[in-house]
Amino acid sequence: MTQTAPVASSAARWGRLYFALQALGGAAWWMAVFTVPAVCGATLGGLEPVPVAAADLPLFVGTSALAALGVRWAAILATSWTLLVATALAVYATVTGEAGWGVLIMAAAAGGSLLGLALVLLGRVPTEWAVRGPFAFRPNATGRSRRSDVLRTFAQIAVFWGLGLVVVPVVIRLLEQRWAVDVEFPPVSLPVGIVLLVLASSLGIGSAVVMSSLGEGTPLPSAMPHHLVVAGPYRWVRNPMAVAGIAQGVAVGLILSSWLVVLYAVAGAVVWNLVIRPHEEADLGRRFGPEFDRYRAAVRCWVPRLRPVRATRRR
Repeated sequence: MTQTAPVASSAARWGRLYFALQALGGAAWWMAVFTVPAVCGATLGGLEPVPVAAADLPLFVGTSALAALGVRWAAILATSWTLLVATALAVYATVTGEAGWGVLIMAAAAGGSLLGLALVLLGRVPTEWAVRGPFAFRPNATGRSRRSDVLRTFAQIAVFWGLGLVVVPVVIRLLEQRWAVDVEFPPVSLPVGIVLLVLASSLGIGSAVVMSSLGEGTPLPSAMPHHLVVAGPYRWVRNPMAVAGIAQGVAVGLILSSWLVVLYAVAGAVVWNLVIRPHEEADLGRRFGPEFDRYRAAVRCWVPRLRPVRATRRR
């Protein structure tokens, strides 16, 4: 038995545990649907519960229970059905304005099922898939001027901020309203969000300029800097651009009065921290060796230092 076998076995148990909880949660939800009219209306809208239950009980609850017992094909079927139901329910809610809470529940179940399926089948979550192809870590091409790196960095900022801080949040907010799952925010949310957005954007722009002008690269994984940058905001916190991005997302959520946009920002932080950051820091460790190890030991990822570390100066 290899050393990774016990780890994979333990991960598979966690996957089966998830499917067990999903089976119990699904059964409890159906009991509530048939006994509490408010639950039925909020999660199914105008759909007739009996025919839906006739399909969902065996294909969601039943297959999840079998997956919890270690039946691999059942885990695949449960995940496929959950994705199908989440998609169909989202379309239904968007067209009718009903069953919005059902969409959110099934979307969460779909995400959990995908993670559980990976643990059951692979014994791990293959996070390395997120850093392949155009997202693979590669050093910036040599010979580019500092001006070129800065200009490309600002072009990247325009694209990613436009999508991540405008298009996606607006779509989320519109769906939140259409699905009738929005909640009222206090009036102070708007000015607080504006102030937070300005501060976070300033941090993000400043960090990007420092990285591109001193590191001979860009923030994109496909054009990573050639030098470890320990200057500007990087003297206080190890990932100021990530901190800025999450704060910007929360700020936009406050401005739009959207709890789903705030959740989107927080979820982005969790995904980045658990999926992307380990691979990014492994790449930095390979390229910069002890220099990065010392920096990582001195500067935290999310919580800024009270006193900045000494800057690394390059001509």
